[in-house]
Amino acid sequence: MKFIPYNKTLKDFSRELRNYSTPGEVLLWKKLRARGMMGYQFNRQKPLDNYIVDFYCQLLHLVIEIDGDYHNRTEVWVKDDERQKILESLGLNFMRFAEKE
Repeated sequence: MKFIPYNKTLKDFSRELRNYSTPGEVLLWKKLRARGMMGYQFNRQKPLDNYIVDFYCQLLHLVIEIDGDYHNRTEVWVKDDERQKILESLGLNFMRFAEKE
């Protein structure tokens, strides 16, 4: 397992974000929690590097992102793409889903 360091100042904010999950995040978390996906452990709103990802499995180096309508805006999409490339350069794999999926 590879540990990805993170900006410690994000820890409190990531905890706060857990209280404001989108319906898609809540639904997926119900499936992932308690090792519900083939026995793999996931964390939600996990700080990695200088970012917070929706879901993360350390063993698989897998990030899962749920993108709401907000992410369809060009400037947000550009930032998301840049963020994803940075995290992929650290060895992480990504799965992205639209909120409606």
